Amino acid sequence: MIERIEAAVQTEPDLSRRALSRRVCQWLDWRRPDGRLKEMSCRAALRKLETREVLQLPAARGFPGGGGKRRVGTDPLQGLGAVEASLDAVGPVDLVLVGGRGSGQARVWNALMERHHPLGSGPLCGAQLRYLIRSPVYGWLGGLAFSAAAWRLSPRERWIDWSDAARRENLGRVVNNSRFLIRRDVRVPHLASHVLGRCLRRLAEDWQTRYGQAPVLVESFVEHGRFAGTSYQAANWQQIGITRGRGRQDRRHQSALPVKDIYVYPLHRQWRETLCQVTQPIPTPEAPQRPPPMDWAEEEFGRANLADARLEGRLVSLARDFFARPQANVPQACASRAKTKAAYRFFDHPRVTMDQLLDAHIASTRDRVRQHPVVLAVQDTSTLNYTTHPATEGLGPLHTIDDVTRGLLLHDTMAFTEDGVPLGLLDVQCWARDPDEVGKKRHRKQLPIEQKESFKWLRSYHAVAEAQKHCPDTRMVSVGDREADLYELFALTAQTPEGPDLLVRAERTRNRLVEQGLLWDHLAAQPVAGFQEVHVPRKGSRPARTARLAVRYAAVELQPPKTKPTLVPVQAWAISAQEVGYDARSVSSPLSWTLVTTVATASFEQACQRLSWYTRRWGIEVYHRTLKSGCRIETRQLATAKRLEACLAIDMVVAWRVYHLVKIGRDTPDIPCTAYFEEAEWRALVAYVTKDPTPRAEPPSLRQATRMVASLGGFLGRKGDGEPGNQTLWLGLQRLDDIAAMWCVLTGVPQIRGPTVSSETDYG
Repeated sequence: MIERIEAAVQTEPDLSRRALSRRVCQWLDWRRPDGRLKEMSCRAALRKLETREVLQLPAARGFPGGGGKRRVGTDPLQGLGAVEASLDAVGPVDLVLVGGRGSGQARVWNALMERHHPLGSGPLCGAQLRYLIRSPVYGWLGGLAFSAAAWRLSPRERWIDWSDAARRENLGRVVNNSRFLIRRDVRVPHLASHVLGRCLRRLAEDWQTRYGQAPVLVESFVEHGRFAGTSYQAANWQQIGITRGRGRQDRRHQSALPVKDIYVYPLHRQWRETLCQVTQPIPTPEAPQRPPPMDWAEEEFGRANLADARLEGRLVSLARDFFARPQANVPQACASRAKTKAAYRFFDHPRVTMDQLLDAHIASTRDRVRQHPVVLAVQDTSTLNYTTHPATEGLGPLHTIDDVTRGLLLHDTMAFTEDGVPLGLLDVQCWARDPDEVGKKRHRKQLPIEQKESFKWLRSYHAVAEAQKHCPDTRMVSVGDREADLYELFALTAQTPEGPDLLVRAERTRNRLVEQGLLWDHLAAQPVAGFQEVHVPRKGSRPARTARLAVRYAAVELQPPKTKPTLVPVQAWAISAQEVGYDARSVSSPLSWTLVTTVATASFEQACQRLSWYTRRWGIEVYHRTLKSGCRIETRQLATAKRLEACLAIDMVVAWRVYHLVKIGRDTPDIPCTAYFEEAEWRALVAYVTKDPTPRAEPPSLRQATRMVASLGGFLGRKGDGEPGNQTLWLGLQRLDDIAAMWCVLTGVPQIRGPTVSSETDYG
């Protein structure tokens, strides 16, 4: 196609850019939903190709008549005076759809915006509609404009629960209210909200008529601190967050624009289903196979799509470096000044985001999930405290408004087998709380679930449901603690019959209702079905123990809270497990669980299985400890929250890898260590530990190799020491990296290295 465009430009010197874009659209059959050619989009794409020196376009031509603003002989706003009246007094307000830019209506609209609106009349981006507000008594009162939506907007994507694929496919269903003006000298109470309501009722039909596609959501931006957004609030728009002060052209993250409040208004009841629908087929095993990965880093990050091979190569290289030295800071892990500078440029790149970096790992996790009949998707929240780095931009309060701690909140979902082996991450949400919103807990009951922080549990469920589509032969169960006891989560499960099941520990203070009354009273009335023993791991100063639980279970119909009458009852099963026979002198907090699940539970054995599933929730707490104390993520100093999140994406996969190694080493000790260690690593390890340079014919078992690595970190391996833990393995892995590097130097065996990364700075 590039050659065809260049040939047309060379053979037709008089070819204009407009004619060229029209011709390219015809060649590609690139059309709008209404069948018209997408000339403007094509022209923008051609300009980008010219900027990148991919092709040379014809010289740009000015507008006929010399360009610039047209001069008009008369003022289109002449005769308009101040208005101070009631809404009824201004008469039935009329909304006039503005025609082409040469029309008289367009002249009036432009004049109103230039004279009264701080942003002027334009330019507006992409597809657009403009309206004039007219009173039969007072004439023109103001105007509105709707244009293309913002390409990326983090609070909007989180609120919609939008994946990148769904956003790319359905962004045209979102429009932006880019101008809204009531003349400064017009004072009519309730006029603004009245006009917004009238306009939104006809917007979808007008947009459909002009562009062949009806929008289902409208967004708008109100400058924070300058305007209160009262008109939008009165018209029932929802505020979902704030911008970061970046505009469409801010590719260097300068954030030089004012921060704005983000408001949205759904135009259709099924707006979320419409926006989240992806018609692209899910990749199947018959799709073209990628080359086999060289090592674990390529397995977890090799499929990352950063639109630049240098960025993708740097990602794999950083993963190897971070795993080799999980407790080191960035300069220590990179081990050279050049690689350190490249790492900082990498984290600062606009295409390097947490979601983009984790997409490849999540795809690999789904591959592992597909190999198991039952997988538990455990979700939990952890706080990341960066108070010791006060200069870091973009952090927020972690607790109450009076608390001085600052940092990020992390809500992640880890897939576990029934035996507790961690398979990888399925969803990661990371955000900083808005300081202005902290301390407003009393208003939470008036807000929809989408505007609450607790929506994180529903977002995680959506991510697990997406994984379920890729793994139809695996039963996936979303597991959460008492904070996840949200009726909206159960209602969502009922609305997703093909999605994953749910297993949640009930929160007593929620006073969960069933048909027979309170859930706890109903379960207490059931006979004891039997007794089950569970292992309770050590936590802080509390020693590990085995607890004996009295088990009861019953089928229940959950009733919606009285404050949420629009929700419907949900069929579920409840399980009660109360610790009995414990020593009150040594056990201050006996186990008392009430679990609610959508998985059918009709026998004592099934109830015990559900209890066993819930015990796997402790695994994510172990993972969080691994992440914090092992990878020392809270010591990262990267100046901005955006860079911290990008670095955190790599740290999280490294922490999973270490945790997985510990678990596999205990559960499958007899498999060859080549499942985890490269040949150079295990040969160097054996030679160093045994003090014998003679090469071994067969690799040691995974258990033997793991204990050897742990011995490098201080593990003594005495009879009462048990198996090594995460801490000694972290320390041992750091030493093993240097030992393996020296072994390769002495033996001439090449080390695994990532693709060469250019020293040019344009990618970072």
